[in-house]
Amino acid sequence: MNGNRRFEGRKAVITGGASGIGLGVSKRIAAEGGKVAIWDVSPDSLAAASQALDGNAVVVQVDITDPSAVAKACGETREVLGGIDILVASAGITGPNATTWEYPVEAWQKVIDVNLNGLFYCNQAVVPVMLAGGYGRVVNVASIAGKEGNPNAPAYSASKAGVIGLTKSLGKELAKQNITVNCVTPAAVHTAIFDQMNQSHIDFMLSKIPMGRFGKVDEVTALICWLASEECSFSTGAVFDVSGGRATY
Repeated sequence: MNGNRRFEGRKAVITGGASGIGLGVSKRIAAEGGKVAIWDVSPDSLAAASQALDGNAVVVQVDITDPSAVAKACGETREVLGGIDILVASAGITGPNATTWEYPVEAWQKVIDVNLNGLFYCNQAVVPVMLAGGYGRVVNVASIAGKEGNPNAPAYSASKAGVIGLTKSLGKELAKQNITVNCVTPAAVHTAIFDQMNQSHIDFMLSKIPMGRFGKVDEVTALICWLASEECSFSTGAVFDVSGGRATY
């Protein structure tokens, strides 16, 4: 980070910020001068994340599938931080691996509820705070699966395609409001989310990446943090790949 203070005075909310990519973003924004609020459903993960950031983060336990809980978390965070300038929506789950015709309906509903509905609730809650402040950066974490569709992952692929569509819509709505809305579409990054997948699906994802390796958290974090910064001023409603060459469009 080399002493970079590009987030000085900025207040950021990171959903799913207690682990994986979200934790990487939380650490970097805090290290670069920002005030960070981590939203996560797991109290144990929140405690560990707070320790990892030396207590330099507000931690909020919230189930993003509950719109009233999201609204409450947003109000509490705004009060504590004094506003919200940045939202990085990275909370997500993979769901099981199965063909579409064999996919459990309850698992479909859960994946859509977390990955798409939950992300929508967070975007919807935070944007009015940004409008009131006259500035904002929203970064939604989608997936290359949302562009290409992964076999045996219909709910995950559909949910992430929905995130891309929502990002484009919201970006256009806010284009003249000094608020940018973009999303990133990583290929597989080896984090704890792999624990939710079977090995054959992991092997399939690796086989599709021309670089022949999985992404690293720091690589995705670097892109997200640029999108979350003032440097990103003329990109909105856009999709940014970080896929090791997998993306074809």
